Amino acid sequence: MMSVIAAEDLIQQKEGFLVSDMAGEKVMLSIENGKYYNLGKVGGRIWELMSQPVTINSLVGQLVTEYEIEYEVCEGQVHAFLDNLVAEGLIQVSKQ
Repeated sequence: MMSVIAAEDLIQQKEGFLVSDMAGEKVMLSIENGKYYNLGKVGGRIWELMSQPVTINSLVGQLVTEYEIEYEVCEGQVHAFLDNLVAEGLIQVSKQ
């Protein structure tokens, strides 16, 4: 499946979520739709890195330095995670 986000696109958190740390994992409540989301530990770190506009390449580069994972594996997992966030309307994507 092809990702909806290109590597050079800028991604950023959307506003309107209450975010909390629970036992090392990020959980969020959407004020708009009342849904809860558990981003997990690594997903929570990705969320933090998206506080400002960032590219997937930058995100993956940062995660590879923080976790023991190969670049290509990380890139595939980040794309899948971000595609889910786009589908839920949690992030905004803009072309550079």
